[in-house]
Amino acid sequence: MTLPSIDENLLIKFLCDLLRTPSPTGYAEEAILFTERAFRAIPGVKTCRTRKGGLVVTMEGEKNDAPRALAAHVDTLGAMVKTIKPNGRLTMSMIGGYAWNTIEGEGCTVFTREGKRIRGSILINTASSHVYGAKTAESKRDQDTMEIRLDEKVKTADETKALGIEIGDFISFDPRIEITNGFVRSRHLDDKAGVACLLEAARAMHSAGLKPAQTTYLFISNYEEVGHGASAGIPQDAAELVVVDMAAVGDGQTSDEYHATICVKDSSGPYHHGLSSHLRRLADANNIPYRVDIYPYYGSDGSAYWRAGGDVAVALIGPGVDASHNYERTHTEALASTTNWVLAYLLS
Repeated sequence: MTLPSIDENLLIKFLCDLLRTPSPTGYAEEAILFTERAFRAIPGVKTCRTRKGGLVVTMEGEKNDAPRALAAHVDTLGAMVKTIKPNGRLTMSMIGGYAWNTIEGEGCTVFTREGKRIRGSILINTASSHVYGAKTAESKRDQDTMEIRLDEKVKTADETKALGIEIGDFISFDPRIEITNGFVRSRHLDDKAGVACLLEAARAMHSAGLKPAQTTYLFISNYEEVGHGASAGIPQDAAELVVVDMAAVGDGQTSDEYHATICVKDSSGPYHHGLSSHLRRLADANNIPYRVDIYPYYGSDGSAYWRAGGDVAVALIGPGVDASHNYERTHTEALASTTNWVLAYLLS
């Protein structure tokens, strides 16, 4: 099988644009719309929305007797306004699973119900070492001690409320994207990198004048980071599901930033051995370098789908991402390998 050529420049451009589009879980409409427009630009591709706001992309196949689904998620880690403090600063309620220290010092944006975007910084409430001394380093980082310092002239809760900020407003963290020597360094590569791989695979197939072997649904989830993204929304006639999500890099892992990885087990248990083996054979046959790994603290949209009663084989692949749920990094080699793996699957 000869795979269609992918355009790494287009892949990276879309990824960077998507990374710049804020989408904390629960506030992902802007990123869903951006992704929907990108898929609609590919002739013959159809899109629709789920009631939860997820995106379903349909690609007509050579056959339609065993449709397939692939899933990736556009929602990211983030926060919501928990309280407005007497000094006008904000405390946060966490969205998704991360350690508080991983967002310390980050820039952020608060979204009001009226559509205003208010900038700020995330700090420990004892941030000045010239005032608090050793307490700056020793203070515990948690919901009670971390705060948002707004880039507005506010010193009281009433002044902050006058900006339009309310309890429950969404907060996104700056991605801080940098491309160097093939590395892509940014927050939220989990899982906007996976979405970019799916889009480039679809674009490459159209450019080559090809169709998937089976009608294929690409499900772009918007609630994955809180555990129920794909619990609903995968079309019921899908015969199997391949999730494309980041591979966890660290001590004890085989995954790295330069390869795609197939996850055979995570915290939700083993994935489907038959489908995983099929994907590994496809990678071998197409000379796609990959790793095989187990993720100890991880769950995917495939996990959510199975827990909700999904009755099809599920497998999980994705590009290696270092420092997951922190300031993340991957490499174009991993993105390209993942995209080629998706192409090999679509054409098989």
